[in-house]
Amino acid sequence: MKATTLSFENMHVHGELFANLFRARKQSFIVQNKWDLPEADGMEYDQYDTPASRWIAVHEFGEVLAGIRLTPTTARCGIYTYMIRDAQRGLLDSIPQDLLYFPAPVAPHIWESSRVFVSHNVPAKMRMRVQANMMGEMISAARFLGATQILGLVPAVWSRWISRLELNAEEAGPKMEIDGTNTQVALMNLASNLH
Repeated sequence: MKATTLSFENMHVHGELFANLFRARKQSFIVQNKWDLPEADGMEYDQYDTPASRWIAVHEFGEVLAGIRLTPTTARCGIYTYMIRDAQRGLLDSIPQDLLYFPAPVAPHIWESSRVFVSHNVPAKMRMRVQANMMGEMISAARFLGATQILGLVPAVWSRWISRLELNAEEAGPKMEIDGTNTQVALMNLASNLH
């Protein structure tokens, strides 16, 4: 099992991995979760998949097992910035505006994680290992990019698995149901576990 950080700059080095990540996102979000999201050529995408973002793929034997998108909170593309901030600004119908306890930050040391998934094909006995690989790569990539904090809209059960991964995180918004999933914004502090 490998974890790879992808960007527009390095995607050519990794063959089909970038496209396979977007195919796995379609399977997870559109097919399994039945979310109404854009798709093309068997891949799910949105307005935040720009050269400013990075993508983490956990993969084995060509199959994408899990993924995350990282976007700087300083990103701008037309009227869009990053998903959590744009939801708070009322630009996204599918996510409530009151998802944060504070104004969405815009700072070079804070990045957003979004489109987090573990494939439904991953057996229960492997899920923790896959999550650990995904989070480890996310932390490494975020630190490399200068982040000390990651803001993410995550499943509301995040506190159960975040402590097992020895991450320091806190609630950043209320628990809410979005598209049938109980979610909450969490703020992960990367400076506290430098290893």
